[in-house]
Amino acid sequence: MAPPLDAIVITGPTAAGKTTLALELAARLPVEIISVDSAMVYRGLDIGTGKPSRVELAAAPHHLIDICDPSEAYSAGRFVADTARLLEEIRARARFPLLVGGTMLYFRALRRGLAPLPEADPVVRAAIDAKAAILGWAAMHAELARVDPPAAVRIQPRDAQRIQRALEVYALTGEPLSRLQSRAAGTAPRLRLKQIAWGPSDRAVLHERIAARFDVMLRAGLLDEVAALHARGDLSPELPALRSVGYRQLWEYVTGRSALGPATAAAIQATRQLARRQLTWLRSEPELKWRDSLEAGATAQIIAQVERWLG
Repeated sequence: MAPPLDAIVITGPTAAGKTTLALELAARLPVEIISVDSAMVYRGLDIGTGKPSRVELAAAPHHLIDICDPSEAYSAGRFVADTARLLEEIRARARFPLLVGGTMLYFRALRRGLAPLPEADPVVRAAIDAKAAILGWAAMHAELARVDPPAAVRIQPRDAQRIQRALEVYALTGEPLSRLQSRAAGTAPRLRLKQIAWGPSDRAVLHERIAARFDVMLRAGLLDEVAALHARGDLSPELPALRSVGYRQLWEYVTGRSALGPATAAAIQATRQLARRQLTWLRSEPELKWRDSLEAGATAQIIAQVERWLG
């Protein structure tokens, strides 16, 4: 008899080791992995996203990896539609879906539904960017606080991408983003999930891992990867793919606007900030079961737990 579940979720901050844990589960249990990562969807963004290697993908195929060109924009709405389809297909093969990743917006959209938001408007975005170039993003954040105080509380003053989107939505609809998002309730698919948050309990350990992992990425050829993306000639740093942490900062280096040292430091700092935002979101989710990746035998315990969930 099939277990009364639709999927198992493994989430956590960046550099927590989610991919390694997922591969361990896939090697032992009849699961198929669905990536929940807004950067891994893009072809050519391999090293900087921590994408599983070709050998690992051959051993445990992942869904929603390498499905977009970097010139495209992949959205939370598309993720929800793709995942709904994959959940049915995987269960039809008598296997079980394992959702793995750290893009919290995608998890929220899957669990809580999508707000009725307008599509991106290049003209409006260009106007916002032009204004920000003159006044700075701190001033744009202050403007957001005036038109949409709840959104400004959630969005950091240095998070240009999210400030831009919130102001764009207000410009296009005349309504605050926070109000539109509150209408998402009831649009989500009714999913029965078991959710595990995976990561080290010591924040200092996570910060050390982030720095060490970025050094490994650089030695593995991340700069060449970013240079190859730049050499295409049809990509810009405004595209969602190249706003990904690491790529955005090294793009500054390959275009000559930054030295390598400051670009590297900025990338590590941006990744740590991303981890902090992820942890803040995770702590707000009461249904998550936290597991400390530093605990002896934690991986074996999770495998045993998933086995019980699968019956």
